[in-house]
Amino acid sequence: MTASTASTGEGHHRHTGQTDGRSRRAARVDPLAARRGPEDPPWDVYLTGTVFLDIIFTGLDSAPVRGTESWARGMGSSPGGVANMATALARLGLRTSLAAAFGDDHYGEYCWDALEQGEGIDLTPSRSIPGWHSPVTVSMAYEGERTMVSHGHEPPPAAALVQDSAPEHPPHARAAVASLTPGRRAPWIERAAARGTRIFADVGWDDTGAWDLAGLADLAHCEAFLPNAQEAMRYTGATCPRAAAHALTEYVPLAVVTLGAEGAYAVDRRSGESAEVPAIAVEALDPTGAGDVFVAGFVTGTLAGWPLADRLAFAGLTAALSVQEFGGSLSAPGWSEIAAWWRRVHSVEGQDPGALHRYAFLDGLLPALLPAPEETAPWPLRRAVPTIGFGRSA
Repeated sequence: MTASTASTGEGHHRHTGQTDGRSRRAARVDPLAARRGPEDPPWDVYLTGTVFLDIIFTGLDSAPVRGTESWARGMGSSPGGVANMATALARLGLRTSLAAAFGDDHYGEYCWDALEQGEGIDLTPSRSIPGWHSPVTVSMAYEGERTMVSHGHEPPPAAALVQDSAPEHPPHARAAVASLTPGRRAPWIERAAARGTRIFADVGWDDTGAWDLAGLADLAHCEAFLPNAQEAMRYTGATCPRAAAHALTEYVPLAVVTLGAEGAYAVDRRSGESAEVPAIAVEALDPTGAGDVFVAGFVTGTLAGWPLADRLAFAGLTAALSVQEFGGSLSAPGWSEIAAWWRRVHSVEGQDPGALHRYAFLDGLLPALLPAPEETAPWPLRRAVPTIGFGRSA
């Protein structure tokens, strides 16, 4: 660990050497290049939330059984929580700024360095909180599902200020991704929207059981809402997720409902457009963070101005690629993985022409975004590793 710390009140803002991973990646892979101008905000996407250390076990034959010891055939460690979304966005070439509280233990140092130095994410609004232990989640993947156990200490006021209230004036960005909490407002959402930031919102399970859209007051400031099928139906009272998506457009301009193995469905109230794209069938190694990667893919396509169906297809593709690797954040694909997938599906005999046509928009993207293979080595992506101290995988 080579970072030094400087006092910033109750927390510390870590400063590291200038590796500038963001500028290197933005110069090489920038899906918004054609839309950038001198008056643009400095960041494409702003996020805030809690960073966990994720420890993932895969290759379990079944759920752990009480009183027995289970051995996993695979294990990985990576930053988790809001880091899943931030990493996915950065790997797709978006200039990403994150406000999060980090513990000042080794776990927190690892997560900070993995995000700032490894992924080029701006952590200027983030803080390292003295004496606070990093929250940890252990995820056990089996039979296409996962079971998670988390542990964390009550965040001190300095941590709550960063991850709950966010900065009084959040960084100016094209877009922000917010996780809405029933019954609670996040004042930064309204402030950001007032500056022209496009807010994309998701939501977790409503433990209160109320499922009242009035409790999601910040939805009024959002451009898009991306719940899963069960959440959408419970909030609207609809009996099918597609009807729920249409009902949600009374509250937000764009509703995107994920349908699990069936794919995703979206409705845009302003254009009157709707689209549905099936999921890509893959053998999942670890589904952790797939929903975050989906949102990141959809945000990328929206900021790039793609048609609604292309945005859904791209989001589903990035999520499908992510579940084939360990870890929620470091499993997120970059453009090299997307290009490799596109080349590979063309080589499969008997491939459905309709399916190929659905992703034909990639032909216009990949040559412009990726240099020719003979001109450069593949863009290396950091992967989750069993032992944090090893840093990078071989």
